[in-house]
Amino acid sequence: MTLPPSSSSSMHGDAASKPPAVSAAAEGRAAMGWLHTAHFLSSAPQLEHLPPLGLPEIAFVGRSNAGKSTAINTLTQQKRLAFASKTPGRTQHINLFGVGKGQVDDAVLADLPGYGYAAVPREAKLRWQRVMGNYLVTRETLAGVVLMVDPRLGLTELDEILLDVIRPRVEQGLNFLVLLTKADKLTRSEGAKALSIARLQAGGGEVRLFSALKRQGVEEAARLLWQWTHPPHDQAEARNAQDAEPPTPPAAG
Repeated sequence: MTLPPSSSSSMHGDAASKPPAVSAAAEGRAAMGWLHTAHFLSSAPQLEHLPPLGLPEIAFVGRSNAGKSTAINTLTQQKRLAFASKTPGRTQHINLFGVGKGQVDDAVLADLPGYGYAAVPREAKLRWQRVMGNYLVTRETLAGVVLMVDPRLGLTELDEILLDVIRPRVEQGLNFLVLLTKADKLTRSEGAKALSIARLQAGGGEVRLFSALKRQGVEEAARLLWQWTHPPHDQAEARNAQDAEPPTPPAAG
């Protein structure tokens, strides 16, 4: 008489059919390597001037002086990919950067104009707000938004306005991350307090402490961006490719 398969063998078979879990370390290496491929694609003052690339886009937004350009350059491990102007509020274009291994882009980083700088004329501020609002509401390929916030100031009124703009899309599944930049300037207790407050205000988004100086939260943020733009199958393939790289031989003694 043929016996039914044991529960242990059945469980083993089910486990074997599932792709192995991607370790945080392997995924972090894949994400950082992927972001390092970032390169300039296009720049435009209006949404209608941006090319329809058909790739998932991650938008970086935030007040002037919140550390947006520094965060982009740190995540991509490039010194001047995003232009950090000495005059806050000077950048008035949406800048697109392609990302992808093997010289084949599979995602786009969008650097949106900083907002809230007092010295900028009111007319320019209103124009930027219209450009940003139009992009965040109507850009069909938008896969996620990263909001840079100086935790010493917290979310400002302009940040709250931006949250109101994207809230409907976040409720529909748009990925959203708040990076509390310049976290190295906070004590541990101040950082914990800033996290708690921001999580209450983020409207369902994720919140992380981030320091370009101390590399705090860099790989964690990179992993999130990678996950937003890559289905699990692609993540597993990238992990396997990273693990397959030969180790560096030890130096001769």
